[in-house]
Amino acid sequence: MYNGVPVLDVHGHVSVPFAANSLLMLMMGSNTPMDSPIGQPKAGPAGVSVEDFHAAAAGHARYMDERNIDVQVIGPRPFLMMGWMEPHLLPSWARYVNDMIHQQCQMFPDRFLGAAMLPQVSDAPDLSNCIGELDRCVRDYGFAAAYVSPDPAGRRTTPGMHEPYWFPLYARAQELGVPLIVHGTNSLDPRYRVVPHNYQLGFLTEQYLAGQFLAHGDVFSRFPELRVIICHCGGALDRFIPTDHHIAQKDLSGNLFYDTCGYDLIFLEAAIKQRGVPRMLFGTEAPGSGRAVRPETGRTSDDLVPVIDSFEFLSPEDKLAIFNANPARVIPALGKVKG
Repeated sequence: MYNGVPVLDVHGHVSVPFAANSLLMLMMGSNTPMDSPIGQPKAGPAGVSVEDFHAAAAGHARYMDERNIDVQVIGPRPFLMMGWMEPHLLPSWARYVNDMIHQQCQMFPDRFLGAAMLPQVSDAPDLSNCIGELDRCVRDYGFAAAYVSPDPAGRRTTPGMHEPYWFPLYARAQELGVPLIVHGTNSLDPRYRVVPHNYQLGFLTEQYLAGQFLAHGDVFSRFPELRVIICHCGGALDRFIPTDHHIAQKDLSGNLFYDTCGYDLIFLEAAIKQRGVPRMLFGTEAPGSGRAVRPETGRTSDDLVPVIDSFEFLSPEDKLAIFNANPARVIPALGKVKG
């Protein structure tokens, strides 16, 4: 809680025993789709039990408690979305991941809301193939959002997020009333190999490009009720003044949003000032890539409630908006969960 108001986090990822992901290796090694084992006598491959899954979810909830987070939207682990795998394997992998997300939400229904993984195929004519899984997750599981990767194949061959390739998914998300969460995934650019965990570079570049394409294109004219959240403050910031023609000169305040998952204090402060408080939603990715400890506090960098609370340029009303009102407005189901 923050000043008596629940802290709502729009950026989290499912926590499972590591062995649960061995199904991915089995599918890719055998080049054969496999049924989701969730709900079967054994809850996962390699003898992973329901108790094992519960322990992972409980650890996730404790991690949130230590960072003053009440409710979190959880989706797939982006670096494990593997959109570059054989296309006929993607639906099975997406279904299994979504089953694991739903299972974690059921175990702690007052702490987690689900966001779907979709079986995106970069070289498909469009994203019509994702509609069935989105419908299943929203209809059967009550998921509140869906994750999309701007370039799932990691080779920059996917059409830009302003192009007709995306329109069937946009139309269905608008109809269902669920926002899309834009998060980068793997990058197979060979130049990146010198950088450890180089998928983070893909996160930055693809999320920034997605924001530019969505802002300058006509997506929100075609789909005026569509809501899109770009993770990690949008990946990168604009370097032009607001009136410059390089910035899209249109009102995007009802459609395009950003989370606060930026761990460097200077970057996060600049992002909030540049994007504007009304479009910033609290997000931490806790637990995830923010485990490095700040020397000045001894706390991990994803402990963002005290960081944002310390920003003197934000009013008390601004802070409440970021922590609670903005996430609840963009993802209405968040405001209905009592963490």
